[in-house]
Amino acid sequence: MARLRGDWTVLGLLRHAGALAADLPALRADATLQWDLSAVSRLDTAGALLLWRAWSGQPPPLAGTRPEHRALFDLLAAGPAPRRARRVDATASEKPAVNALQASFVGLATHLLAVTALAGQLLLDALTLMRHPGAIPWRELSANVYRTGTQALGITALVGFLVGITLSYLTARQLQNYGADIFVINILGLSIPRELGPLLAAIIVAGRSGSSMTAQLGVMRVTQELDALSVLGISHTLRLVLPKVLALAVALPLVVVWTSAVMLGGGMLAAQAELGIDPLRFVQGLPAAVPIANLLLGWTKAVLFGGLIALLACHFGLRIEPNTESLGAGVTQSVVVSITAVIVVDAIFAVAFSNVGL
Repeated sequence: MARLRGDWTVLGLLRHAGALAADLPALRADATLQWDLSAVSRLDTAGALLLWRAWSGQPPPLAGTRPEHRALFDLLAAGPAPRRARRVDATASEKPAVNALQASFVGLATHLLAVTALAGQLLLDALTLMRHPGAIPWRELSANVYRTGTQALGITALVGFLVGITLSYLTARQLQNYGADIFVINILGLSIPRELGPLLAAIIVAGRSGSSMTAQLGVMRVTQELDALSVLGISHTLRLVLPKVLALAVALPLVVVWTSAVMLGGGMLAAQAELGIDPLRFVQGLPAAVPIANLLLGWTKAVLFGGLIALLACHFGLRIEPNTESLGAGVTQSVVVSITAVIVVDAIFAVAFSNVGL
């Protein structure tokens, strides 16, 4: 008879587990050998598993086993509960493209509903500020106008100047073939304030300022600052989102005026170098070539672009989860969606107002 005694737990077997794992199977070779576990003071799952493996899953005749110890062996004998086979959806496996498209539409609908809800909340916040002018966050508004407007003048001027030169050179080459050099003033004066100026400035601001807004709100989510504002009873849409939307809606039209002026300046220099058009003649010909409706249309689009970029940037910033991976993905989505939305809205304006100012 094999009599076991002592403490058969993780700590008790720490020093002797290797020797016991080698000696116990030799005792198990005798099929008539009985095992007495009455002197075992404590037995945990580690000790029971050591014996169970030595017995190769076939317990020998046991004598003097305590009920609580026998329950452990009964549990090992029962084995793990069989796992239920996962039902495979044949339609899902056969049509992954359809499922992916469906998920994309669901995600788009979710974002549209969330953006609409955020815009509605901002409208309510604006009405609240109109009733209580003393609560208007002027400092936050001015800071956002400075960050999104003043600090963006350098990069927009550089890009606008180069685009104006490129557009003027390409247009001049085509006009020279027909002897219509003077019409470069009409082409640049019509396309830049109406289309290229607002679109170029909005794309630059979306990549520069929109990503910054998303990252700012995302970091506040990661550091739990937004939760702290909620605990204090401070509306984060009123104090954080609304100032950004209003500031960018005010700053972007000013940036568009600056960008369009620099683009026209670059086009004017290129027209002088390529076609010999005097800069004074270029400036004097702009008012006659460009109806005032084009300027108003460009500024209207700039206001809409600014509010839309800030709204989408704040939407993705508030949806960021408290981890760095979500922060990076949210900033990327914000820039891509903002630029896409700006181009879509610009195309809608181009079709809807195709007979205005032309």
